[in-house]
Amino acid sequence: MPKTKISIVTTSNESIKKFEADRFLTNHNSFEFNNIDEAQNSPLAQQLFYLPFVKKVYIASNFIAIERYNIVEWKDVENEVADQIENFLSQNDVIVKEDASKPKAAVTIYAESTPNPGVLKFVCNKALVPNIFEFKTIEEAKPSPLATALFKFPFVKNVYIEKNFISITKFDIVEWEEVTLELREFLKAYVEEGKTILNDDAPKKLEKTEEAIEQKFEALDDISKNIINILEEYIKPAVESDGGNIEFISYDEDSKKVEVLLQGACSGCPSSTFTLKNGIETMLKDMLNDHSITVNAING
Repeated sequence: MPKTKISIVTTSNESIKKFEADRFLTNHNSFEFNNIDEAQNSPLAQQLFYLPFVKKVYIASNFIAIERYNIVEWKDVENEVADQIENFLSQNDVIVKEDASKPKAAVTIYAESTPNPGVLKFVCNKALVPNIFEFKTIEEAKPSPLATALFKFPFVKNVYIEKNFISITKFDIVEWEEVTLELREFLKAYVEEGKTILNDDAPKKLEKTEEAIEQKFEALDDISKNIINILEEYIKPAVESDGGNIEFISYDEDSKKVEVLLQGACSGCPSSTFTLKNGIETMLKDMLNDHSITVNAING
């Protein structure tokens, strides 16, 4: 059997480390194991649980993610774990007995902090929506049954859903440590049960279809298109990793003012807004070779 190579990948959650394989491990399914008993259908997960610091094991199509207890630091054990996984994968065909595994093990949700202390990002191991959707009130959330359900928590102020994560903004009536577990379990159960996240007609109603976005782009002037391309390539990936988004609003050729909309974790945090605005402004000035450009960042 060919040797499987494992790469160690750091995540935003310091308790979780990803071990990426150079081949597929499952039949495009994902599994979560909370203890050795749950892992009876996964010889690999069972073996990992014999390590005393392993708290949870996630097995996805091409990686294993492990959450540790705080009795060790990853830097002290990650190479040993990677070697153990490599050895197992190089000697065994069965990683998870998928036919015997419980369907509920297919969904994993974990929480990540963001630069905005009022926002927490919940990352799922599967796609949730085809585009970006932000809801500021329960009335706005009608196109999304999931967002509507989240607004029924009294501390939820804003819901932002993108690709495979949900950023939730809270009111200051609670601390995150008081509600994180409750939200995580709610989201996990919601997705596992296959409940509707977004109504089928929502992208069209909210003008979020690929066709609508393309039409808006084609109607813009060349400088605006260049600005959008710069935002998409250089700014958005970093912003998304922090649980937020940035959208181009307008460019005024006379005043050289660019307006952008900050969403999710980027919205409502004065320090991150200031830092992001200055960073965007500097990049646009350099890349468009126009030092008269200014940026106005609007909180969504």
